[in-house]
Amino acid sequence: MLYYIFDFLEREYDFLGAQVFQYISFRAGSAAFLSLIISLLIGKKIIRYLQKRQIGEIVRNLGLQGQIEKKGTPTMGGIIIIAAIVIPTLLFAQLDNIYVILMLVATLWLGFIGFMDDYIKVFRKNKEGLAGRFKIVGQVGLGLIVGLTLYFHNDVVVRQFLVGDRLEIEVDEELAEPITELTPYQDVKSTSATIPFVKQNEFDYANLLPQGLRDYTWVVYVLVVIFIVTAVSNGANITDGIDGLAAGVSAIIGLTLAIFAYVSGNVIFSDYLNIMYIPNTGELVVFCSAFVGACIGFLWFNAYPAQVFMGDTGSLSLGGIIAVLAFSLRKEWLIPVLCGIFLIENLSVMLQVSYFKYTKKKYGEGRRIFKMSPLHHHYQKMDYHESKIVTRFWIVGILLAIITLATLKLR
Repeated sequence: MLYYIFDFLEREYDFLGAQVFQYISFRAGSAAFLSLIISLLIGKKIIRYLQKRQIGEIVRNLGLQGQIEKKGTPTMGGIIIIAAIVIPTLLFAQLDNIYVILMLVATLWLGFIGFMDDYIKVFRKNKEGLAGRFKIVGQVGLGLIVGLTLYFHNDVVVRQFLVGDRLEIEVDEELAEPITELTPYQDVKSTSATIPFVKQNEFDYANLLPQGLRDYTWVVYVLVVIFIVTAVSNGANITDGIDGLAAGVSAIIGLTLAIFAYVSGNVIFSDYLNIMYIPNTGELVVFCSAFVGACIGFLWFNAYPAQVFMGDTGSLSLGGIIAVLAFSLRKEWLIPVLCGIFLIENLSVMLQVSYFKYTKKKYGEGRRIFKMSPLHHHYQKMDYHESKIVTRFWIVGILLAIITLATLKLR
């Protein structure tokens, strides 16, 4: 919104300082700052409101250290995160940018699903919350919207520069030589994605199908989007089990994706790094900055001992946002590395449940791989303090982010 206001003032009235809003770096910094302020100011009011309405966490006794003390801690704090993302994005981003629109849709869509889950748990006193099938339908619905938009929308393209030839723009009539030259390019529809640690690091989903069936590439692409959006949002949801873990890990991932958005949307950096130049994705830096600011601002209240929990309102949104961002930047194949914490947490639950069922069927008694799943609860059972577990998971998250960024040049 402010982008358009100051753009009008600069064009029509040559308003002093209005041109600064043309710079993504300025708007990204402003979005991050405002996001932090909103988190801190709105956070206090929302926490007081939740306490007043006695909207507290329902805790099952799982025998974890310090667990019972958390009973009654306000939940649904994900509203703070969503507000701190959406408001700065509306103010500082270009709202006609298809990628920004997709990110706002993803944030509000999964935020609403998570809110309904928390509402049923807290107000209806139903510990099960929203039925799992409705969550899946919501996640699949978002994946369908994102996949179809990224495949069919005219503004979602990859720019290919035609190496070798030069395009003559103006010719001196006497010398018959070009005065101005420009490297020609073409914007093409593509389902290419980046594969890490490979020299020829672009993979096209069309290659998964025989030549005669490539008109149906969109089906494969949409199915992949649905799977990853569902997996990452559930991974973030599972990770949100101890104070500050999901918010801190998400902030690290968001900052990494902001760097990818900046270099992928900048023709100079993308050329230097020999990566895909994706027009219009630079605007995602503004969204990513608001996302990181919201996560860090929420940590002010969610760090141990937590004054508020994000609930499914926040955790489902965080995972969905990260997945949609990765697809927008064509970096979805980096998710297993960048979102390694989410992946490990998810796998720990799947392995635990599968092994328990297998051993119960085979031996008549269920056995466990971990003391408890998800993985962070395993370490709690080993008497590690909650804050130590979170800090070490953050450190692992930072290492994974560094490895992910290294894929820009390490092939």
